[in-house]
Amino acid sequence: MTARATSRLLIQALIRATQADGGFAAVLHKGDDNAGAILVQSRNPGAELKLFERQPDFSKGYTLTPIATQSWGNEIELAQYIERRRRSDPDLWIIELDSANAERLAAAIMTQG
Repeated sequence: MTARATSRLLIQALIRATQADGGFAAVLHKGDDNAGAILVQSRNPGAELKLFERQPDFSKGYTLTPIATQSWGNEIELAQYIERRRRSDPDLWIIELDSANAERLAAAIMTQG
């Protein structure tokens, strides 16, 4: 059986990678250290707000799935969605990335086991 990366470890790696890339990362809600689901809120400079979720895929790995963009609704609706998710899942991690390469960095780290 292969060891699985904890949610906390993935969040820490994403923060470090974003900072090393010259961006900013902030944990908006701390979830369960070991197995909390992870939402990534991406605020690329000059681009729309995007929301991604780390989800298991059929190959026993993980994928970073887009679940919302600002163009699907306004920022208030996205904030309400995030709040509903946070209330329904106290183990949920929410991290915000402000980087030109946020989506690429998140995909590289969040798809790790």
